[in-house]
Formats: sequence, structure tokens, C-alpha cells
Amino acid sequence: MIKRLGAEFIGTFWLVLGGCGSAVLAANFGGDGNPLGIGLLGVSLAFGLTVLTGAYALGHISGAHFNPAVSFGLWAGGRFPAKDLVPYVFAQVLGGLFAGFILWQIASGSSAFASDPAAAGNFASNGFGELSPGGYSIAAAFLCEVVLTAMFLVVIMGATHRKAPAGFAPIAIGLALTLIHLISIPVTNTSVNPARSTGVALFAGSGAISQLWMFWIAPILGGMLGGMYYRWLAPNND
Repeated sequence: MIKRLGAEFIGTFWLVLGGCGSAVLAANFGGDGNPLGIGLLGVSLAFGLTVLTGAYALGHISGAHFNPAVSFGLWAGGRFPAKDLVPYVFAQVLGGLFAGFILWQIASGSSAFASDPAAAGNFASNGFGELSPGGYSIAAAFLCEVVLTAMFLVVIMGATHRKAPAGFAPIAIGLALTLIHLISIPVTNTSVNPARSTGVALFAGSGAISQLWMFWIAPILGGMLGGMYYRWLAPNND
């Protein structure tokens, strides 16, 4: 179990550092219109690449959840034991927080770095209402997070089904996460992962922290709905 938790810690660290790091350090590098800035598409791809590479590197050790919503969803789908939920979530949150800390240290090394707790997407944080990048309401943000996390679990469980083509699951899962970000960055800055949200919220300030509850409830609810749906769809899914 210690090695499995170590894999979840470092995998979640990689996801948050790579995904949120791309948003903080590279998305608008050089200002708007600079061809070196990677923008929304680049950030979306970065999140997908972290999951793809992390799953190939660590999936055989821990299952490569890197996300409390995935762990809860796999439990609801009959793929993960309840006794392992708390240790996995603890390791994931610690990995996310460590990534947030490292990213803050790197970002702070530039004189151009500024943090405004009242700004939408500050330090790659998630938000709704005035903290949504596109000004989306709490209802729209909640629905978006629930539905996209549910679909993420459907892809995960389908791609890792024993009848699915062997060896390709990380590709499908990574591309699914890329697509999710392409859809929802304007809405919530994309969570679908409470550990990812927590890892940067504690450094982003009071605004992100005050809304963090939603980015625990909605993704976990969505993950469980997706897991239960796939369990119904393919009952012999282990």
C-alpha cells in the first residue's frame, strides 16, 4: 500500500504541476498575441499529457487515479475497494498541495508574477460567478463539473475494461481530459479533480478557497454517477 500511495502522490503532483504550471507559466507568456504563449489549447493538452504519461509510468503500481473523483467513481463502479478510498484521497491531496507549493516558488521567481485573489482563474484556480473565466453562474458551473466528470469516468472504465484493446487506455484517458478542458476552461477553469483544485486554491487566496467546496462536491458526485452508469452498462466490468 505504501508504494501505491507513493505512486498516487507523485502522479497527482505531476498532474497539477504540469497542467496548472502550463496555465500559470506558459498560457500567456509574453502577453496576449505572443506566439510563444500556449493559450487554452496548450493548457488543455498539457493536462491530457500529464495523465497520459503518468498512467503509463504509474498505472501498473496504483491504477493511476490521481484524482479523488476518479477513486470515488471507480468505487461506485465496483472497481475499487472502499477501504482504500481515504488513503488514496489523502495521498492525492498531498501531491496536489506539494505541486502547488513548488509552482508558487517557481512563479514567484519572476518579477512579472502577480497574484490577485479576486481575479478569475488566479494561479490556475477554479471558480464560478465572478471567479469563473467566462462569468458562468454557480448552476452552470456545477452542472458542467458533474457531467464532464461523469463522462470522464465512463471513458476511464471503458478504456480499462478487460475487453478493451490492451495498452491504449492512457491515450484515451489523456485525450478525454484534454477534451474536457477544451470544453470547460471558460466555465470553471476546469476542475473535475478536487486534488487539483485544492492544490492551487490554498495559494490562490481567499476567493478560490471560499469556492473550493463546489470543486469537491460536483466532481465526486459526477464521478460516482459515471461509475454507477458504467457498472449498469457493463456489469461484468472487472
